[in-house]
Amino acid sequence: QVQLVESGGGLVQPGGSLRLSCSASTSIFSLIVKRWFRQAPGKQREFVARITSDGNTDYADSVKGRFAISRDDAERTVYLQMNSLKPEDTGVYYCHTILSSRVYWGQGTQVTVSS
Repeated sequence: QVQLVESGGGLVQPGGSLRLSCSASTSIFSLIVKRWFRQAPGKQREFVARITSDGNTDYADSVKGRFAISRDDAERTVYLQMNSLKPEDTGVYYCHTILSSRVYWGQGTQVTVSS
């Protein structure tokens, strides 16, 4: 059983920055792939970024060069640094992982980019 708890969302103006955090309860945090997804109103949930146990990262084309995923294994936390935010980045951001073939999601944190 893994619990994922996101934080750090909020309201920000276009061009601004936010850093999201996701804390995990598992003791093997460093060994699992951590991902961020987001869901805009009326749209399907979409992949944003991931970081592997080796530290390799992948990003959706829409956020490349603006977002950065990182992790702190000692704190069992994965971060999503979001810069140059756009209104289309608005949505609920979810932390995600898979462990022993079971999928885990956090409760989500709202990000709103608006002037």
